[in-house]
Amino acid sequence: MKIAVVNWRDPWHPQAGGAETFAWESARRFARAGHQVWYVTARAPGQRRRERVEGVSFVRMGGVFTVYPLVLAWLLLRRGHFDAVLDCQNGIPFFTPWAVRRRTRVVCVVHHVHDRQFGVHMPGWLAAFGRFLEGPVSRWSYRRHASVAVSPSTALAMRERLGWRGPVHVIPNGVSVARPGPVAKSPEPRVVCLGRLVAHKRVPLLLDAVAELRSHRPGLVVDVIGRGPEEDALRARLPEGVTLHGYLPEDDKARLVARAWLHVSASQGEGWGG
Repeated sequence: MKIAVVNWRDPWHPQAGGAETFAWESARRFARAGHQVWYVTARAPGQRRRERVEGVSFVRMGGVFTVYPLVLAWLLLRRGHFDAVLDCQNGIPFFTPWAVRRRTRVVCVVHHVHDRQFGVHMPGWLAAFGRFLEGPVSRWSYRRHASVAVSPSTALAMRERLGWRGPVHVIPNGVSVARPGPVAKSPEPRVVCLGRLVAHKRVPLLLDAVAELRSHRPGLVVDVIGRGPEEDALRARLPEGVTLHGYLPEDDKARLVARAWLHVSASQGEGWGG
C-alpha cells in the first residue's frame, strides 16, 4: 500500500513530543512491513524539505499554522496516489478526507481532546475557532471514517465533548522497552516528571509542592525530564531538591524513570488511563 502519515511535527522537530514518537513508530513499522510510506509534516528551521529515513520518505512544509493548508494542497495534487492516510490530530486534525479520493482509507488518530487547552496558548477568538474546528468541523469531516483513540477516556471525551459520530476504535499506545541494564530503585524518595515543558503540562504546580513535600520527606528528590518553551522560566525558579535535566537520550531517561518511586503529571489533559 501507499500510505501517508500526516502529523504536525516529526520526531526531530525541536518541539516534538509523544505524538511525534507515535507517528514515527507507526510510519517506520508500515515501511518495515513492505508498504511505501510518506511522513508529511511541518518544517522547522534547518530541517531538510525532503529526506528518507528507514524507508520512510519525509516531506516537510510550512510552520505551526501554514502546515495545514500546505499539506492539504500537497495531498490534493496527489489525490489518486494514496491507498490510506493516517491523519494525526494534534489539537485539530488535517481534514485529509477533503483532499483524497472517497475510496482512500482515512484513519484519524486522537491522543486526547484539546478543547480546554486552546485558551492556554491562544487569545480568546483564536481559541474559540480552534474549538470549532476540533468539534463541529472535525466530526462532520470524519463522520464516514474510522478513528483511533489511544484510551477509553479519550474515546469518551470524543463522544461527549466533541460529539464524534463516526466509529472510534480504542487502541492503546505501545511501548518501546529501553534496556538500560539493572537499575536499583532509589534509596531516597524520588519523583520523576516526564514530558514536554509547555504551559498546559503545568509543571509549576509540581514545583510549588516541593517545599511542603520535603518538609515531610527531607531527602526527597525530583527529576524533571523534557524540553520546551517553558524550560528557561522553570530553570529560573527551581526549588531545592529539583533537577531539570532537559532532553535526555533514551537509556539515560529510562534509568531515571526506573529509579523513581513515583511518576507525577500535572497536565491539564492527557489521553492516558481508563
